[in-house]
Amino acid sequence: QVQLVESGGGLVQAGGSLRLSCAASGRTFSSYAMGWFRQAPGKEREFVAGIGWSGDNTGYADSVKGRFTISRDNAKNMVYLQMNSLKPEDTAVYYCAAGRRSYYYSTLDHEYNYWGQGTQVTVSS
Repeated sequence: QVQLVESGGGLVQAGGSLRLSCAASGRTFSSYAMGWFRQAPGKEREFVAGIGWSGDNTGYADSVKGRFTISRDNAKNMVYLQMNSLKPEDTAVYYCAAGRRSYYYSTLDHEYNYWGQGTQVTVSS
């Protein structure tokens, strides 16, 4: 069982930065692939970034590639999403999720078993 709590969301101007954090409970956190997803009003939830258990296998949606960076600290049971050069279209509720115990992350939300409550990110133009 893994419990996830996101933090770090807020209101930022276009071009600004935010760092989202996800605190995980559970002794086996370090073995889980983790992902960040987001959902904007009226839209489906979409994959943003993923990271395997070791931290050296990462991937991003095309829309955020080069601007966002996912990382993890297994000693602290934390996952992070550094978001730079934010755009108004990045506005959404961002969710942290834990998937399979794997080196590989998934881009599919149904392959993630544990979800946080979400944190709101609003980017003004």
